[in-house]
Amino acid sequence: MMIKISIVIPCRNEVKYIFDFLNSVIENDYPKEYMEIFIIDGESTDGTLKIIEEFKRRNSTIKILFNKKKTVPYALNMGIKAASGDYIIRLDVHTRIPQNYFSELINSAQNLNADNVGTICLTDIKNKNSRSIAIKKVLSNQFGVGNSYFRIGSDRIREVDTVPFGCFKKEVFEKVGLFNENLERNQDIELNKRIKRVGGAIFLIPNIYSIYFAREEYLPFAKNNFATGMWNILTIYLSKRMDSISLRHFIPLIFILSIVIPLFLSIYNLTFILISFFVIIVYVLFIFFISLKLNEKGTSILSIIMTFVILHFSYGFGSLVGIFKINFLFKQ
Repeated sequence: MMIKISIVIPCRNEVKYIFDFLNSVIENDYPKEYMEIFIIDGESTDGTLKIIEEFKRRNSTIKILFNKKKTVPYALNMGIKAASGDYIIRLDVHTRIPQNYFSELINSAQNLNADNVGTICLTDIKNKNSRSIAIKKVLSNQFGVGNSYFRIGSDRIREVDTVPFGCFKKEVFEKVGLFNENLERNQDIELNKRIKRVGGAIFLIPNIYSIYFAREEYLPFAKNNFATGMWNILTIYLSKRMDSISLRHFIPLIFILSIVIPLFLSIYNLTFILISFFVIIVYVLFIFFISLKLNEKGTSILSIIMTFVILHFSYGFGSLVGIFKINFLFKQ
């Protein structure tokens, strides 16, 4: 017996990605009579909606919803509430998926009796240059993204604490609730933590993958990581639980504090500045040797080093700003 699935896709101003993304969704091998596709548009102004409407004219499975709040968790919840499928699959417009993506997810979810399953997420870029190739390399490396198996890969099925773009049993949302609409970021991670808290099972399956197209310029790359770092801290505050985010997400903050605190203490005793210098020297040497290993034709060691530095410092300072922001919110 075929399982009905509901695909939920939040989007806003994604004209560069929406066409290729929707092509990969429509070309999937899952029977069209057993699927519905909800695209929740956050009042796009760049032509995204026009492309979606053209796809809708040719594909009766597509339904368009309008997200006046323009936030991702609100869009996801709109889609879930409208869905009639037994499984909810959450997708991102920056991705591409293989033809057997939905069928493999559903087969794995049923075989594993999983509450949520997800796949390996390979990082790629549209335009290849020294900078963008370096970003791709860093976001696929353990020193760049920690022990996130969905980014660095896995050779076996693993039970994990979170997956990207999950395939959820619809009944899970009745048990743990919908996405937290207060969270501009990390809503997937926080929801998965709630699932694990009630004894739910989340699995990463390695036999299929999605391709995620990363930001290719340093400024958007830094802004994105700064915001993610900040929202790691705000997620704890807004969810009122310390375990809403895994420890690995705070390593960049610990790194920044190991430099900033000794620098501050050096006002009283100059010897503290040696600690900051030591941390920086060890860090630079470490990323230099990793960059040597990652370097390939089309990029450079300097570009890879720069990318590591931008990633770690923007992420870490974002978390530091998040601490001050919580202090401000608490006083209010």
